[in-house]
Amino acid sequence: MAEYSVIGDRTEFEDACRALSAAEGPVAVDVERASGFRYSQRAYLVQVFRRGTGVFLFDPPAIGDFSALQDAIGEAEWVFHAASQDLPSLRELGLSPASIFDTELASRLLGSDGFGLAAVVERTIGITLAKAHSAADWSTRPLPESWLEYAALDVLHLLDVRDVLARELVAADKTEIAREEFDATLTRAPKPPRAEPWRRLSGLHKVRGARQLAVARELWTAREEYAQEVDVSPGRLVPDRALLAAVLAAPASKSALAAIKEFNGRASRTQLDRWWEAIDRGRTTEDLPRERVPSDALPPPRAWADRNPEADLRLKAARPVVEAIAEELHMPTENLLTPEHLRRVAWQPPALTADAIGAALADLGARPWQIAHTAQKIASAFVEGPQPDSDAEEDAS
Repeated sequence: MAEYSVIGDRTEFEDACRALSAAEGPVAVDVERASGFRYSQRAYLVQVFRRGTGVFLFDPPAIGDFSALQDAIGEAEWVFHAASQDLPSLRELGLSPASIFDTELASRLLGSDGFGLAAVVERTIGITLAKAHSAADWSTRPLPESWLEYAALDVLHLLDVRDVLARELVAADKTEIAREEFDATLTRAPKPPRAEPWRRLSGLHKVRGARQLAVARELWTAREEYAQEVDVSPGRLVPDRALLAAVLAAPASKSALAAIKEFNGRASRTQLDRWWEAIDRGRTTEDLPRERVPSDALPPPRAWADRNPEADLRLKAARPVVEAIAEELHMPTENLLTPEHLRRVAWQPPALTADAIGAALADLGARPWQIAHTAQKIASAFVEGPQPDSDAEEDAS
């Protein structure tokens, strides 16, 4: 059993912050959200552990202002597992680390077999964690004791794991690589919002014509606004497949909409007026969406041979080279170089030189260590072209 304190009022919060401030060393931090249940990605529990203090489980809705916690631990190293998932929710609370150590990312860079928290904890310190409540609705109040125990264990062992991984990074000569990756995670700008987020509606490719697309857009927007209003995940109100069914059925009246069997979900009938009004707006608006949207997305590699044969040859030449470098470094290929970055420079290289390839990779967001390991070899592969498979040659002979 993990020892922990649930912090749900200002007095307890201020006492906990004083204890954390008086302790020394890195701080383990984790966040529990209610993804799939709530509209927001806000934190519904923040777990914090520092050696000498025990585990604190902070209740954000009850506490409100977290500035005292930021002051207490702000300058220390914050230790996460998969920091990119937790940082946005923490920043929403005004919590922002000065430096981080990411045990998930460190494990990837070390080429470990498993990257999940349970696998990493078991490999590094030999403790088995149960992951029974990872997909729970953390907005539930009061939180069950078994959930709180699970949440406490998520941070209780994280500092010991961090120390083992830090030693392994030194032994593998990857400390600087890890530092660059941690810094990139910490400073990475959030993705800009989509210009037309309604186009994410699953199955939208089945919708034909600008008018039907307008109906789909209005239904999606109405669901999004209602989901935000009641703070419920949109798919729990009316699933994508139900919205799509309403669009494709083209009901002639509100009662016809209600009669569509596939138009289901907890709010499909209770908010029937809302959905019918959205359909009506889509049918009458003069603001019709484009049927085809220009995109800078690259075609799938399987289409390159027809669409851009030279790029296809470059990619086929460079991909095994990058994979071989990753194997030498004992890490997943995607951690050595983001696959999209390689595809971009293969599709339209600035020039077939290491400096030009390196500059293009840097513009795409590659880190210096990634460029140092790959740019020259990618440039050489582009020039030399794909190499014949030695096994195939032997078979032919």
